[in-house]
Amino acid sequence: MQKASVLLFLAWVCFLFYAGIALFTSGFLLTRLELTNHSSCQEPPGPGSLPWGSQGKPGACWMASRFSRVVLVLIDALRFDFAQPQHSHVPREPPVSLPFLGKLSSLQRILEIQPHHARLYRSQVDPPTTTMQRLKALTTGSLPTFIDAGSNFASHAIVEDNLIKQLTSAGRRVVFMGDDTWKDLFPGAFSKAFFFPSFNVRDLDTVDNGILEHLYPTMDSGEWDVLIAHFLGVDHCGHKHGPHHPEMAKKLSQMDQVIQGLVERLENDTLLVVAGDHGMTTNGDHGGDSELEVSAALFLYSPTAVFPSTPPEEPEVIPQVSLVPTLALLLGLPIPFGNIGEVMAELFSGGEDSQPHSSALAQASALHLNAQQSFLLLHLLAAGIPVTTPGPFTVPWQAVSAWALMATQTFYSTGHQPVFPAIHWHAAFVGFPEGHGSCTWLPALLVGANTFASHLLFAVGCPLLLLWPFLCESQGLRKRQQPPGNEADARVRPEEEEEPLMEMRLRDAPQHFYAALLQLGLKYLFILGIQILACALAASILRRHLMVWKVFAPKFIFEAVGFIVSSVGLLLGIALVMRVDGAVSSWFRQLFLAQQR
Repeated sequence: MQKASVLLFLAWVCFLFYAGIALFTSGFLLTRLELTNHSSCQEPPGPGSLPWGSQGKPGACWMASRFSRVVLVLIDALRFDFAQPQHSHVPREPPVSLPFLGKLSSLQRILEIQPHHARLYRSQVDPPTTTMQRLKALTTGSLPTFIDAGSNFASHAIVEDNLIKQLTSAGRRVVFMGDDTWKDLFPGAFSKAFFFPSFNVRDLDTVDNGILEHLYPTMDSGEWDVLIAHFLGVDHCGHKHGPHHPEMAKKLSQMDQVIQGLVERLENDTLLVVAGDHGMTTNGDHGGDSELEVSAALFLYSPTAVFPSTPPEEPEVIPQVSLVPTLALLLGLPIPFGNIGEVMAELFSGGEDSQPHSSALAQASALHLNAQQSFLLLHLLAAGIPVTTPGPFTVPWQAVSAWALMATQTFYSTGHQPVFPAIHWHAAFVGFPEGHGSCTWLPALLVGANTFASHLLFAVGCPLLLLWPFLCESQGLRKRQQPPGNEADARVRPEEEEEPLMEMRLRDAPQHFYAALLQLGLKYLFILGIQILACALAASILRRHLMVWKVFAPKFIFEAVGFIVSSVGLLLGIALVMRVDGAVSSWFRQLFLAQQR
């Protein structure tokens, strides 16, 4: 053989290996597309006017601000049980004594003395539980993927919309001190910054002492609107000694003193947020998805009353990404474009003295804005759909795809994940706090309804997409019929702009209605079928992988059950539409006969 033949053959073999690696990686290490869209005050999140309480106030954006300033204290690796109040479960016996328990006593004291001013939450973190990915979630409200974990050691600037960018765009002064990872993530975004090297996990004090040197003087100066302090001592102590070492008690006691000092300096228009970006294992490590790693503490406090009720006995569990939309609306900022978090409506109630009616309206306004921002993807896809479509009921593929994507989006945004440990088992006791006795089907039904509610609701509502062409057409006609400056001409020729009502259009083409309904159902099933086919291929290809029983098999099972639920819901929705159509047709026939008489 000649040299060229040998080299070409080896190159071809290498190419086959490269192609195989790329094929496996594309299925195993998922990547995500970072959107460059940004929310702004000039563009409301959805059509129509802003909700109640968002207009007519100075500086109001999507919603009037509740706080002028925020102090965000990020304690790296602050596991939830580090901050959980300690109570004795056995009468006359002290609680179990561990080095990391009961050291944040100031939190418990505030919750007892000022129950309407503070709240402690269990922040549910999404894996991977590495610091850079958690910072992305805490500022963008989006979810990372596993391949992002490699960026934990070489961070790149965040290009998608985030809370820091919204603050700087609004002219707010953001001061940062602590972990120098923020320097790479948000270059040039801070009005003043004190960065300290973070990579030496054997060093417990350099970063924390550096922050304390500048924290109180900066706070007393008043030259800030948002103050961010990222402490690393607890995380480094976990890596070096583990959570059961006496050094952990010292670091947590130091953090307790920091919180006390901040509370004493807070003004009435300031919100204090103490958060952990992730937890840690019993060995002090993190990065995976164990319960101790994904369970972090979140503590909120304000000198003015914020919460209408006292804290529950068991702290509420909230997704970590819910902090982003909550802080954005509390500060009078637009919610970052890519956020998938759910706003914490309790913070918008107005405190213990607020009227129930106004409190409910304020919470509803915040939830309304949050819901509109979550549907921006659907608006984006709809913007590219042509107004003229073949046939009176033909629904474009973009609309059907967007509807299926929104079902998946709602599944994740409501705190679900396609893994068995993430199932909301507490849903089995909703409405039945004392249990179900010997009944087993009812709790299973409640858990199933909670898990696959998004699949069912979107499948049942899928036939409503038949109205899509009429909505697009009516918007286009409205824009064409009312050009600027031609209002007088429009009044002169009202007969030219008269169009049949949508209900009449539905009656004018009955022969196409059921055909279009069948076509829409087939399109929706086809898209769902592609999703389950991809999961089946991934589970088949990776059936001997170590993660198959932890990731790929559960994902396939969730998709399979979701497909079954969606298909049943689709059939129910189509049957309901047919039933309504039959009733309306009968009513029209009766009306027509009555007019003839």
